[in-house]
Amino acid sequence: MMERTIETATKQYPLLLGDGAARALPRLLRSLACPPGTKLFIITDDAVAPLYLDEVRAMLAAAEYDVYAYIIPSGEAAKSFDNYYACQTAALQCSLDRRSVIIALGGGVVGDLAGFVAATYMRGIRYIQMPTTLLAHDSAVGGKVAINHPLGKNMIGAFHQPEAVVYDTTFLRTLPERELRSGFAEVIKHALIRDRRFYEWLRAEVKTLADLRGEALTYCIEKGIDIKASIVREDEKETGVRAHLNFGHTLGHALESELGYGTLTHGEAVAIGMLFAVFVSERLYGHSFAEHRFAEWFARYGFPVSLPTTVEADRLLEKMKGDKKAYAGTVRMVLLREIGDVEVVELEDDKLLAWLDEFAKQGGGR
Repeated sequence: MMERTIETATKQYPLLLGDGAARALPRLLRSLACPPGTKLFIITDDAVAPLYLDEVRAMLAAAEYDVYAYIIPSGEAAKSFDNYYACQTAALQCSLDRRSVIIALGGGVVGDLAGFVAATYMRGIRYIQMPTTLLAHDSAVGGKVAINHPLGKNMIGAFHQPEAVVYDTTFLRTLPERELRSGFAEVIKHALIRDRRFYEWLRAEVKTLADLRGEALTYCIEKGIDIKASIVREDEKETGVRAHLNFGHTLGHALESELGYGTLTHGEAVAIGMLFAVFVSERLYGHSFAEHRFAEWFARYGFPVSLPTTVEADRLLEKMKGDKKAYAGTVRMVLLREIGDVEVVELEDDKLLAWLDEFAKQGGGR
């Protein structure tokens, strides 16, 4: 098991990564000044609960902690105000106090929702991220917590850093292929925005999703977290380079919102968004990425590589203008200058609309 420290401007906290990392949770809680008898509130979903909830609860109860749990539905649609309110109600019914700790046992949806519950319960209590998906390697680090709104993804939230991230890679062995694919999109994103050598390693070593196992999977998680952590260390609250982490997300979030949360996985939407970002980058910078055959590469893993035929460009543009990075109604996209080098660029509506139409007609990127 690997242990390291995540650093931000306001906080330092431990990351435990590897097979069996969950077994270190009682020791970790004691190090965080959580004595036996502390109330722990596990938030998980109905896909993870049958697999791991009893195991985690029993381990904590054996360490003499007072353990409660609340189960939400699985899927992106669960990151809603209704479920947020239900979690707060359950926390109040369990009489959580300011010394209590919330444990987010699940993927990115659970982590975001549980983190936002922790950020706002009694004006903020502690929480621990326990990711069970590959996608959560991105969301579990950095303290961005939120719920969705029909008008935009992650538009209601806060910055609230966890006390720790406990990433037990044995939990990933039961991960469905579609969820593994979704998480791999964020791995690709991290390589493209910050680390050309990692990108080249991915191209050479991960030919199919079947290659995401054992040491290769752990390496992908480790590299993704390293890149995310280095950016968060530099810019905790997205006033600068942290926006680079949104590569592919401007269109990706618009697609998720327009199609209905859960129609595409987050990674599927981001994959299309990254291809569109490359498409726009080529036209803006006059530089071709054709040699990389990104669409062909993405398709090899089973990602969609073109816009769904049911969406309209003008509707997507309106959703993109509601993105958190937009300013005064102007879309700001993260674009690729070179592999490992991105920047945020303001784009005019008429150009974006024309490029969306062209991207759709070409069936996505090359």
